[in-house]
Amino acid sequence: MKVPVPAHIGSIVLVLPLLLAVLQTATAQKNGIQIYSLTVDSKVSSRFAHTVVTSRVVNRAEEAQEAIFEMELPKKAFITNFSMIIDGVTYPGNIKEKATAQKQYSEAVARGESAGLVKAIGRKMEQFQVSVSVAPAAKVTFELVYEELLKRHLGVYELLLKVRPQQVVKHLQMDIHIFEPQGISFLETESSFMTNELADALTVSQNKTKAHILFKPTLSQQQKSPGQQDTVLDGNFIVRYDVNRTLSGGSIQIENGYFVHYFAPEGLPTMPKNVVFVIDKSGSMSGRKIQQTREALIKILSDLGPKDQFNLITFSSEVTQWKPQLVPASTENVDEAKRYAAGIYALGGTNINEAMLTAVRRLKSDNQAELLSEGSVSLIILLTDGDPTVGETNPRKIQKNVQEAIDGQYSLFCLGFGFDVSYAFLEKMALDNGGLARRIYEDSDSALQLQDFYQEVANPLLTTVAFQYPSNAVEEVTQDNFRLLFKGSEMVVAGKLRDKSPDVLSAIVKGKMHKQNVTFQTKSSVAKQEEEFQSPKYIFHNFMERLWAYLTIQQQLEQMVSASEAESQVLKDRALNLSLEYNFVTPLTSMVVTKPEGQEQSQVAEKPVEDDNRHRNINTGYDLSRYGIGLQGSRMTGYGSGYPRRRGFSKQAPPLLPSDPHKSLLHGTEIQNKGPVVTIAPPSAPIQAPPVLLTLPGPSMDRLCVNIKHSQKPMNLLSDPDQGIQVTGQYNTEKACFHWIEVTFKNPQVRVHASPEHVVVTRNRRNSAYKWKETLYSVLPGLKMTMNKTGLLMLSGPDKVTISLLSLDDPRKGLLLLLRDTDHFSSHVNGTLGQFYQDVLWETPEGADDNKRLLKVQGKDYSATRELKLDYQEGPPGKEISCWSVDV
Repeated sequence: MKVPVPAHIGSIVLVLPLLLAVLQTATAQKNGIQIYSLTVDSKVSSRFAHTVVTSRVVNRAEEAQEAIFEMELPKKAFITNFSMIIDGVTYPGNIKEKATAQKQYSEAVARGESAGLVKAIGRKMEQFQVSVSVAPAAKVTFELVYEELLKRHLGVYELLLKVRPQQVVKHLQMDIHIFEPQGISFLETESSFMTNELADALTVSQNKTKAHILFKPTLSQQQKSPGQQDTVLDGNFIVRYDVNRTLSGGSIQIENGYFVHYFAPEGLPTMPKNVVFVIDKSGSMSGRKIQQTREALIKILSDLGPKDQFNLITFSSEVTQWKPQLVPASTENVDEAKRYAAGIYALGGTNINEAMLTAVRRLKSDNQAELLSEGSVSLIILLTDGDPTVGETNPRKIQKNVQEAIDGQYSLFCLGFGFDVSYAFLEKMALDNGGLARRIYEDSDSALQLQDFYQEVANPLLTTVAFQYPSNAVEEVTQDNFRLLFKGSEMVVAGKLRDKSPDVLSAIVKGKMHKQNVTFQTKSSVAKQEEEFQSPKYIFHNFMERLWAYLTIQQQLEQMVSASEAESQVLKDRALNLSLEYNFVTPLTSMVVTKPEGQEQSQVAEKPVEDDNRHRNINTGYDLSRYGIGLQGSRMTGYGSGYPRRRGFSKQAPPLLPSDPHKSLLHGTEIQNKGPVVTIAPPSAPIQAPPVLLTLPGPSMDRLCVNIKHSQKPMNLLSDPDQGIQVTGQYNTEKACFHWIEVTFKNPQVRVHASPEHVVVTRNRRNSAYKWKETLYSVLPGLKMTMNKTGLLMLSGPDKVTISLLSLDDPRKGLLLLLRDTDHFSSHVNGTLGQFYQDVLWETPEGADDNKRLLKVQGKDYSATRELKLDYQEGPPGKEISCWSVDV
């Protein structure tokens, strides 16, 4: 018998919100395993996502092959089912209590089999993998089902589809159905593999409450080149949306005897806050981490509100306060704090205990002195990258000291930078004190991660929020008391209706807003709500009951972190029973995957826990054994999913300049410019691209190449209030390119900040970072953003000027700016570049040849010379053009 050759099976990732499912595969020609059908069906009903991934494969080889089904899913998602159908026989995955499955797991490890099926990878994902031997001509169907409640993050829910099949698939289809009874307020899509050729494969339809996104490419659309099996599908597909909201008690939705209450009222003012930033500057923070911390802190300080108060505490072996008390976030104080932050350097040990107690004492002292405004919210934000090494170093004692000191008065948020810090230690300390913990990953976007976290807590709206329902109407309600509601988030409460509940379910939500108590009321008709969820196309059976079970389990697992031993056992028992009843793979259960006789019989899927990837559970104050998790974890062998990506472009010689230098090629069309024929001498130096290329309006479609000679400060390049566009930038005269360029759109409200390192798109205080030369295809209402593999970023829209940005490689290492469709500029356009779209008078200086012109613009004279330049409007390598060169 020949040993089966391994093959990976298709790659599709679905993230809701950042909900991810991946299947990996290699090409059919190499191993005989062919995917003939690959589908993803996701139904999102009232934020609850139910996703089914189905892959059908056949072995075209003449010998047995090993097919490896591999996927990634979000850490917050629960697998509910996995099965394999082989030659008509179904091999299911059976979910059991972890202890029951442990024996099978241990026996498989002893035999040397790869028993562990799930492990944590990346920032938000877990990897699931199973393999099976496939006989010649045999077919296998893999089906995986998982569920998750979408969490609102900075005003948006997000669904991400990562497409990577590695071979063309005859039937490849992705369906996303969204049903939101509150109404869908906006919907946008983004992709890192879409091109104009693939655009026809995508269909988006939407009405008031429903949306359907279908992606179904043909074989020819998937192919990189005709007749080849290599596919162009390799990247992300994202859907973002939000729902309509009012200043009310929220939305109560009812289905099949269960209810869910979503609360995120619009129009509430932001409460003033008192923030103490506690920053680790120990030696382990040196280098890139402290640099990114300084960068993020400076940006965060700029975002403080005028009614906020703040202070900075830095610590290593010693603890230092920036000011002896909290100070108002005035322009003067913020600027001084920025200068202080810019001078933070890393050296010494890590005295977390003293730093935290100093922060608490600072808030208490200022509060007793009545220096904190009435009705304000006090927050402590800790950033550290390591375990305590100086002073009190026992994590349990530090947690106890901090909890006793805070005494429920303030909220603590802990940020763990990298993997050298015990995340479990920080998580318990944060949850003990009404906050949350977040890991900051060491990467090029670490500063953005810090800024995004701050934006989540930057705008508190309500404190001490309590939900109340009639006791004769509901039972088994999930968490109904919350410490803080932040702008852009959402509170969710679910429960069961009693058998003889009233026809109308009413709810009261109470909270504190600045200096006053507020009450919200809402009602919902049970019969009317039940009727809304009768369309089977948009829901799955008993989805709200499963939503309630999912939310209950997640909250109980979180509560176990800070509960006493007795309380923890009660929470664990209930969460375990619900996990088994509703068939969820949670940290308390395992799924045993069965296989045909003669193959590995004891593969076990377990839910990993965020345990620092260091497999340590000693002295952290966080008992992993309460989840039934030992140090062995989920060992993984087999075949990795990483493979190289081809980047860049093939360099081609630019086309020759037309014999008539007043002829130029624009979008493949020859344009005849006015004026006599002029001879331009070939350049002695290599032709370069101008830092700014402007397409002039009018029938000539002539180009203006702008050289900026005297500017080191940020410039207003152009502003058009009618278009709702502003472009600013900072220019490097030595390199003849831009340090950075920022484009701001009024409708939709989007800011695009480009630097040589990356592009950052900000919308609703949410930052998304993109590396140059990574394909991007984003369609928002009224704006399209695209970037190809040459690194040309284009911002366009109906009746909008098209703005293109390009990042140069060495040696210039900067940015170029290109404009076209400039006939859309209004008469109110202004700025260093915008002035050239006002009334411009062209003159030929006396005695000058036809290579010279004089431009009169708003009372200023500019000399223009006809020169050869490179046009990057279609991206590198560019083409030679004749343009008018102007110095400003």
